[in-house]
Parts: sequence; structure tokens; C-alpha cells
Amino acid sequence: MRTSHKINTEEKNLVKLKVRNMKLRCIECGREYPIDEVRYRCDCGDLLEVVHDLNDLDAENLRELFDKRWGSMQFPYNSGVWRYKELILDVDDKFIVSKPEGNTNLYRAGKAGEYAGVKRMFLKHEGENPTASFKDRGMTCGVTAAKMLGCKKVACASTGNTSASMAAYASIAGMEAIVFIPEGKIAFGKLAQALAYGAKTLQIEGNFDDAMQLVQQVCSELNIYLLNSINPFRIEGQKAIAFEILQQLNWEVPDWFVLPGGNLGNNSALSKALRELYEIGIIDKIPRIAVIQAHGANPLYRMWKNKTPFKPVQAETIATAVKIGNPVSWKKSIRGLKWSNGVVEEVSEQEIMDAKAMIDRAGIGAEPASCCTVAGTKKLVEAGIINKDDLVVGILTGNLLKDPDSVVNYHLSRLKGIKSTYANRPIKIKATVKAAKQALIES
Repeated sequence: MRTSHKINTEEKNLVKLKVRNMKLRCIECGREYPIDEVRYRCDCGDLLEVVHDLNDLDAENLRELFDKRWGSMQFPYNSGVWRYKELILDVDDKFIVSKPEGNTNLYRAGKAGEYAGVKRMFLKHEGENPTASFKDRGMTCGVTAAKMLGCKKVACASTGNTSASMAAYASIAGMEAIVFIPEGKIAFGKLAQALAYGAKTLQIEGNFDDAMQLVQQVCSELNIYLLNSINPFRIEGQKAIAFEILQQLNWEVPDWFVLPGGNLGNNSALSKALRELYEIGIIDKIPRIAVIQAHGANPLYRMWKNKTPFKPVQAETIATAVKIGNPVSWKKSIRGLKWSNGVVEEVSEQEIMDAKAMIDRAGIGAEPASCCTVAGTKKLVEAGIINKDDLVVGILTGNLLKDPDSVVNYHLSRLKGIKSTYANRPIKIKATVKAAKQALIES
């Protein structure tokens, strides 16, 4: 599908002047397009990616520049995305829409790492972004591109996190936000954000994949800027997760990156970031990437394990953020996995929620989809694929409070088909000191 958007001559000249050494390129046929044209797919039908000219970038100078900006209070370098703007979107600062985002903590995994069986494990908590998910990194870049291109309306299909993020950034930019969500299949902690930030919310009959198909058609016909991960600028912003992790590790490259797989934009961005750093010479080692899918939403895993053509599935999982049966970025994902000698694994609902209990118990906390990371790491360690002595960085994509119902219902043993292995049930007592003392002694 091709979507075009016309911008006036003055804006177009400014875009060409300020966006340096970038173009859009088809991931399949290699055809190239100008960066100032609104387009999400090649004429051949495949996805596009942003291509940077890396030839003039010096590894030592660039790394020194990034380190110099660390901790800056100056806009836009106070952002954990725009600190790396030379590798994201090197555009005039006046176009940048930032909250700011990023600068999320890299935690020692503690009990969660012990549970996974890894001695050196860190958890990068993207749930600490402004709207409480990693989507903010891609959205700051996507909305900046929309502003650069003179767009007034933006839209997305979402199971929750994308809509929350887009609504917030569109509000800052003074744009109208339109959200397509599957009716009755979105956590209230996420829907509440989209409504609160003023997005026009359309609840459709169907699942996320139906919403995704519809939003593409609507954006094409009504000239609305599409901000799902099919948008190549979204992927550019999400690359900053990798840049920031490496900087937090003083540029030591881990053996593994492990992350959940839903629409697969995040691991596509991660591999693209690492490949660019490797080509520039900032890193000299290629880490392996593990993508973990929920068993009920596992089309990439099925393709990978069975060595069969990609085939969508009917998604069903408690991990609503990865409840996607037809991920748009699967080709980019596969390419990145092959480059990194990566793997794909699946985890059950039980494995997800038990891992979540361990992440929460470690004092870190995350929504269910994030917890595929630790559940998958445990499974890969047990299979002998990840070594217990490897340096592993797991990515947590969303905040615990994005889906509080799943937390409470797990600990109250109310989740159908899931055993509350590590339940921390509240204890009912009478309002007396004696009753309290007795409860504390018995527990």
C-alpha cells in the first residue's frame, strides 16, 4: 500500500536541508525513496526502512559525543532518544516532539535472574518511560517525523501501549490522534491513557489484526499519518533502547539480548541499532538476540521452529501487549535474527505469570508481556542455549500498572487455567492487635 502526503514547498526545502544523509529503502527489492515523502511500503508491497549514511561517522568521535550528552539538561539531549540523534533522525530541533523519554533504569535482575538461572542478568525497564512503555521511544521519532512533514492528524491500531503513547505525543504536538482498538480486548490501564490524552477512540468489532488492516485503509484514503510500527521512523526511535543499554554498560556488549515478540518492531529496531554500531565500529562483537513469544500468539516461533513459510495465527494470551497474530514487522525481525545468530522461543501462560511473580518480587515489576523475557531466558538456559555465565540483558517493555487486574487475580488464584505458584495472598483479620500478631506469627 502506498500513502502519499503533499507538503508545501517551503517545508519541503527545509526538510531536505535539515535531514542529512538519510533515505528510505525497501527491505526486499532495495528500491529507494526520498525521506520527505510519506510512505510506509515500497511499490513492490514490502516494508521500508530508514537508511543512514554511516561512511562519514567516526566511531570514537560519535561515542565521545554520546557520552558527553549523558545527563544533559539541554533539550533535546535530555532525552534518551535524541541523545543519539545522528543515528536516529538528524533533524532541526524545532521539529522534535519529546516528553522527554528514555533514560530508563538498567536493573540487576536479582531474584528474577536467579529464577532464570543466569548469574549476570540485567533488566532494562522500558516501563519507566513517560507513558509507561517502550512505545514512547518510537513515538517521539514518529510524531517528530509527522511534524517535519506537516501532518495534522495521526492514527494507529493498538492493543493499548501504542495508543497511549501516540495520544500523549500527539497532544504535545497539537495534532489530532485517532486510535483503533479491538473492542473488549484492551487492558483498562492502557485504554484510560488514550482517553485521558484526548484521542478519538474507535472500538472495532474484531482483533488487533483487523484493526491494523482497517487503520491502514483509513489513513490511505483520508490522508492521515500512520504511526504503527509499519512506520519506518518508529523503528528508528526504538533503536535507542540498544544504544542506551550499551552506554549504561560502558559499551560492554552483552552475550544476549532477550525481549518479548508481539508486532516485532522492537526486535527489528534492536538488531538494526546493533548492526549500525557494528558497521561504524563502536562495537566489535555481535550479541545474540532471543525473541520470546506467548504460546497463544506465536506465528514467528512456528515459522522459526518448523522452518515453514510465515503464517498468521488467531492470537489469544493474557499478555495483551503481544496479543498479535499477524505481526507486520516479521520480515525485519527474521533478518535481524539471522544477522545476530538469534533464536525464537515460546512460553506458556503459566510460565509468563510465574516469571512475572519473580520480576515483581524482585522489586522491579512489569506487565505480563514483558515477563516473556525472563520466562524465555529460563527456558533457554534449561535448554543449554543460554549459558548460566553469559551476560544477559532482558528488556521489560511495560509498567506493572498497565494491567493491574492480572497481578491481583494471579495472587488471588482467579486466573483460569493458571496455578498461582508464587501467590502472595492478602490475609483477612479482625481489627485487633491480637489478630494482627497472630497472623504475623503464623505467616
